[in-house]
Amino acid sequence: MAKKKELMPMGKLLIGFDWAMKKLLRSKTNFDVLEGFLSELLERDVKIRSVLESESNKDNRNDKFNKVDILVEENSGELVIIEVQIESEPDYLTRILYGVAKCISEHMSEGSTYKQVKKVYSVSIVYFDFGMGADYVYHGNMEMRGIHYGDELKLTHNQQRLYQKTRIAEVYPEFYLIKINNFNQLAQNTLDEWIYFLRHEEIPDNFKAKGLSAAKEKFSILKLPKDEQLAYRRYQENQRYAASMLEGAHLEGKDEGLAEGLIKGLEKGRIEGETKAKLDLAKGLLDLLDDKTIAEKTGMSLEDIARIRDKNV
Repeated sequence: MAKKKELMPMGKLLIGFDWAMKKLLRSKTNFDVLEGFLSELLERDVKIRSVLESESNKDNRNDKFNKVDILVEENSGELVIIEVQIESEPDYLTRILYGVAKCISEHMSEGSTYKQVKKVYSVSIVYFDFGMGADYVYHGNMEMRGIHYGDELKLTHNQQRLYQKTRIAEVYPEFYLIKINNFNQLAQNTLDEWIYFLRHEEIPDNFKAKGLSAAKEKFSILKLPKDEQLAYRRYQENQRYAASMLEGAHLEGKDEGLAEGLIKGLEKGRIEGETKAKLDLAKGLLDLLDDKTIAEKTGMSLEDIARIRDKNV
């Protein structure tokens, strides 16, 4: 079963990034945390103009099962969807594709030209086993190459002026996927420091990544109002309960699968045994009876008897 997100023991001092996205990071006073994370991931200086409304951020009594996402608009007007997904979804690839398409269409003003289509980055932080690959950060973008010469299609000078971009890949959406469970625990660079925090909800004193010092201060559980502390504890307990229920369902399904597999195996063995017995009987009757009689005795078709006779000639 896919490894679940490590939930916060009661002794930890920092809230998780998913809760922060729901409750803290929408405030302009906390933009520095998101700006730091995105700057490290996108490898450029990111400044946030606003955090836009996201349906899944609204309070929901069943939020233990929900994904958590936030939509950020950069000063440049480009959009970034940041999503935390804990439970496995087989169709996750197409779901994030749909999310990007929906984001683009919703931010096109009526009557605007196509040059005003927003550039969108999709950032997924997943706590389940996703795809087949050993890395823990994957990046996908769109470039066009010739099928005969392999050359990359480039923007003309007029197109570069129109889009204010130098490459086609910079016009189309880009996808970042962070597989938290693949992280090997060792922070070798500043992006790794962020991923360490996303996995452990701890920030060692020697970490220097942009935004982490602000997160260490602002994500302190002790600085939350008492009602928010209680709400966060309930959120954690809800996640534990959901993980436990899913684990139980998985084990139950596994047991049912073993039983079903055993039954199927026995049935397959019975059928194979009956088939072999018929085949042996037919072979023994080849020199004694004609094909029609053998077929009647064994329940096999005339075509099967003919094939057996051909092989034994």
